[in-house]
Amino acid sequence: MLGDKLIKSGLQWQSNTQTLPPPPLSSLAMVDTEQGHSPARPALQEYERDPGDKPPFVLTFAEVKLLGIAGVGFFLDAYDLFIINPVSTMLQYRLYGGKSLPNNLQGLLKAAANIGSVIGQFLFGYLADSLGRKAIYGKELMLIIFATIMCISCPTNDLSSDGALIWLTIFRIVLGVGVGGDYPMSASVTSDRAVIRKRGTLLAYIFANQGWGSFVGSLATIIVLACYKHVMNDEGETSKVDGVWRIVIGLSLIPAFGTLYQRLTLPEAERYKKAKKDALPETDDVKELKDGVKVSSVNESEEVHVDIQRKAHFREFLEYFSEWRHAKILIGTCTCWFLLDIAFYGINLNQNVVLQQIGYDGSTGTPWEKLFKVSTGNIIITALGFVPGYYVSVLTIEKLGRKVIQLQGFLMTALFLGILAGKFTSMNNAAFIVCFALLQFFFNFGANTTTYCYPAEVFPTKYRASAHGMSAACGKAGAIISALVFNTLTSSIGTPAVLWIFFGCSLLGACFTLLLPEVAGRDPDAILAEEIREKRLRQGY
Repeated sequence: MLGDKLIKSGLQWQSNTQTLPPPPLSSLAMVDTEQGHSPARPALQEYERDPGDKPPFVLTFAEVKLLGIAGVGFFLDAYDLFIINPVSTMLQYRLYGGKSLPNNLQGLLKAAANIGSVIGQFLFGYLADSLGRKAIYGKELMLIIFATIMCISCPTNDLSSDGALIWLTIFRIVLGVGVGGDYPMSASVTSDRAVIRKRGTLLAYIFANQGWGSFVGSLATIIVLACYKHVMNDEGETSKVDGVWRIVIGLSLIPAFGTLYQRLTLPEAERYKKAKKDALPETDDVKELKDGVKVSSVNESEEVHVDIQRKAHFREFLEYFSEWRHAKILIGTCTCWFLLDIAFYGINLNQNVVLQQIGYDGSTGTPWEKLFKVSTGNIIITALGFVPGYYVSVLTIEKLGRKVIQLQGFLMTALFLGILAGKFTSMNNAAFIVCFALLQFFFNFGANTTTYCYPAEVFPTKYRASAHGMSAACGKAGAIISALVFNTLTSSIGTPAVLWIFFGCSLLGACFTLLLPEVAGRDPDAILAEEIREKRLRQGY
């Protein structure tokens, strides 16, 4: 009852605001005359002036600019996460003479970035809400740049084979912290600036860069390997693969440096500023904390203010999610992302099984021919279903809604996982490729896109980054489980049995989706404002 009333209130508020004339540009970039600051770049605030006369997927210049800033980061995230597949194959020839990597170290290497992501998602999500997006945005990209440089600087000549893998694992964890931080940061920065009728489309556009990151990673591997064909294949110097994997990883530094300045100088969104002003009433503990503070200098005063700000935000966060109507939504976003990533990363971090089925596992030929065949197989997999699914989501997310797309995505992936599991040993190559391509398509025209969008749309601005970080961290926990146990499970119970486990995860994901509301046209800030008003009325304010 109350939820329906609040949603209607939020929708009415949205429609009322959209009938108003667009605000003057000067109001979108106020000059702080007391501090003498120049106006923030006003183009990034033009989302408030959306006329609403074009389809949601048609972007304005300001939205394209925002997409470039936030989207490049997500391109890097996917590039860095999935490039470990071909790199780990190259390391077999550089470190172990073509033999497989040790199972325990291989699992840890593939899981390393996801382990770091959990830390980054919690940390950056909380800091973005408590200290502001402007104060934090860009720092996660600096971590990615540092970790990438350290990875390509691995002294393979001076370390043992296992030692080199441990070096790479450590710095891929650091890389993961930056990658994980980008999830809540980019989602919040985009959602804070998006007009409601296009919010889901913008988020889907940004998330679609995951597909391009994976595709370009595979393409870069093929191109660099082709450049090394003469020295590796004709002259037989297989050890030169050491240069291939370093170049492939190092190429990600180009877009990273290209977008770093834009992130560090991005102004705070007006929506976030307003959300911080419209804070919940202070609790007695926070009032007591403020009243009891004594400061002796300006610097100490600033430190105390930041400390109080963090504690106040944490208390408000706990208070908000202590109510079941809010907690059940957080449970839904966290659990759906967790179940999705068990299956999604279980498949995509261990594509050797798939490549073997379609004849691109690189089991025959010279070392260079094997590597080139595996890379070709990876780009086939990416092109078939990975990229198209994202853009079907972009085109339909505002029409179908997030809940419908997520439900059908979970159910369709369950269907194709069940087919693959049941017919794994008897299916011919053509049927397997079609089935796997459809599985990838419905991962991305489904829960892989919507689990990213949901936390950025369903929660109010002041809790958005924290809740998104928690949801994404749960997803990465599922990815870690898959990376660590997939090889062991396939060895003990067989690949079909593991696919049946993924089938069960998809069905459970569809069930937990029922906890979530549809968020198309929903303004969580307006709903929160109405909840606060009713709470104050009950308390006699």
